[in-house]
Amino acid sequence: MTISVDTIKQIIRPYGDTTGDAMVQVSFTLPVPQGPRAESAALQLAGKMGLEPASVVHTKAMGPDFTFFIVYGKVTHLIDYAGIVVPEGREYELLTPQQVNLAIRSVLGRKLVVVGACIGTDAHTVGIDAILNVKGFAGEKGLEYYREIEVHNLGAQVEVDELVAHAKDANADAVLVSQVVTQKSAHIHNTKQMAGAFTDAYPTSLTGGLGRPLLVVGGPRFDTVSPSDLGVDRIFGKGTTPGEVASYLVAALIPTWSPA
Repeated sequence: MTISVDTIKQIIRPYGDTTGDAMVQVSFTLPVPQGPRAESAALQLAGKMGLEPASVVHTKAMGPDFTFFIVYGKVTHLIDYAGIVVPEGREYELLTPQQVNLAIRSVLGRKLVVVGACIGTDAHTVGIDAILNVKGFAGEKGLEYYREIEVHNLGAQVEVDELVAHAKDANADAVLVSQVVTQKSAHIHNTKQMAGAFTDAYPTSLTGGLGRPLLVVGGPRFDTVSPSDLGVDRIFGKGTTPGEVASYLVAALIPTWSPA
């Protein structure tokens, strides 16, 4: 008897105390005062989330009108691990700093200009600094380390109009924006506003790198949207390194170059 590979499944459950026991721990806050009724509400929510049975193992009042819960329970859901489609990986080659510098110098014949900022009310520069500052991230030097890249780091809470004006003054090839604050989808709103402003400022542009700067955005909560949803050219998520960004800039802005 021959079994098709397409029919093979690998069913998995969460691991809590023992293998395959399907036990998970979740935490959430409800807008109700702490007490027995609040715990009942938490258990009802857990049941609707697929936890059965479930127990409230911790509660804490968050002021007079809110309660924080930790619930431990058994999930009723199963996952076919073998049937998961793996997302596509990086579609461009990861280059060394020396290769990035060589590509820019040999094709552009000038420095590649990058303007970076955190826009709106976002005051968290850890992401943009990790990519731009020479100290870098995860053992890699930031873009300031690259001799052929001219970096303008505008810092935090930069207004969109200010970002556009600086990009035009610097004749930027790429604009990098970091968005860490995500409450009420502020990162989505800010990014769309930024993309719209650049479209207005470069009305004859065709796309990023052709008539306007390449628009690149990064942050931990962009996994549910695509670049086209936001009007940008690229989205980078958590864990992105400076080398990945630099390599993408070469691939997007100097597509004719390839390492020897």
